[in-house]
Amino acid sequence: MCLAIPGLIDAVEGDDPLFRQARVRFGGVARTVSLACTPEAGPGDYVLVHAGIAIATIDEAAAERTLAALRAIPEHEPPAPEGP
Repeated sequence: MCLAIPGLIDAVEGDDPLFRQARVRFGGVARTVSLACTPEAGPGDYVLVHAGIAIATIDEAAAERTLAALRAIPEHEPPAPEGP
């Protein structure tokens, strides 16, 4: 199963559509992301990011719904080891 996470584009670098990159904010963390699959994306846009590549541009409402759903998932704790 794959999961794409929404993030907000802060800045874009480059003119070549295949090599454009963006600085994308995911909460308090920013990462460099390829925009090769989303040439229309620019600063202020929300994008879905999978494996370092923005795969779709989405609106703010969709991004917020997705982030809310992710926050609602309880943190997983591994089961305690069974003792003798």
